[in-house]
Amino acid sequence: DAGINFVDTADVYAAGQTEEILGRALKGRRDNVVLATKFHQPMGPDPNERGNSRRWIVRAVEGSLRRLQTDWIDLYQVHRPDPDCDIDQTLSALTDLVRQGKVRAIGTSTFPAEQIVHAQWVAERRQRERFVAEQAPYSLFTRAAEASVLPTCQQFDVGVVVWSPLNGGWLTGKYRRGADLPAGSRAARHPDHFDGSDDARVRKFALVERLLELSEHTALPVIQLALAFVLEHPAVSSAIIGPRTLRQLLDQLPAADVQLEPAVLDQLDAVVPAGTNVTPTDVGWTPPALEPAARRRPRP
Repeated sequence: DAGINFVDTADVYAAGQTEEILGRALKGRRDNVVLATKFHQPMGPDPNERGNSRRWIVRAVEGSLRRLQTDWIDLYQVHRPDPDCDIDQTLSALTDLVRQGKVRAIGTSTFPAEQIVHAQWVAERRQRERFVAEQAPYSLFTRAAEASVLPTCQQFDVGVVVWSPLNGGWLTGKYRRGADLPAGSRAARHPDHFDGSDDARVRKFALVERLLELSEHTALPVIQLALAFVLEHPAVSSAIIGPRTLRQLLDQLPAADVQLEPAVLDQLDAVVPAGTNVTPTDVGWTPPALEPAARRRPRP
């Protein structure tokens, strides 16, 4: 009713149950929805039940189609990079799925800029379907994507679908330093996620206070400031919201119509500088090249 027609999920969410629930919910109205799902994460103990290989992709897509009760997926996304698999193999398998009509378009999630470029190059040279979307972590507290991922997507005409635009709930405005956690909230269910003992979390509590001051000045709730901020970037096509209740959904919907003035955007830049993450681990994927074993010369 509010005009939302893009729904994103993944096979790994609740071990397939999320796709099953969504399949039941969309029964009889599948044509009205742009449906996206993802593969890559482990779906069982077998090492072959994961990754970006052709062997797994052809199995994973059939599982998703069955659980979603649909004949096609509008956007099929690689959930994370797979250093053990040549991207050409992945693109080759996905190209076959597009030609078979099981998939309409393909995309990535949490890929670094250099791998986005490499995939585009391989698709052109090998005549494969190319990735047309990247699902990137991006929020007021997670701005590293602005440095290279978002400009790269603009350069190659790749749409950007933002995940975690509220930074896991930090940008809702309801979590305050020294205050009790709201009953039933994500923080109450997973208190370690909001533990104030970590330096980055302590900083987030302080930044939330600054955002609340700006919220009062602009007469916009923090949650709407945060969502409008990510939608303001010219590279961003859509932002994925994840409300758990109807009240949360209603609180977030107005952000789609909010346009932030340049002065407000400047003030937000003063809270968290462009291209930086408050918490370094919020990048969503750490390249294996940063593992100690990859940075040490082998000893004789």
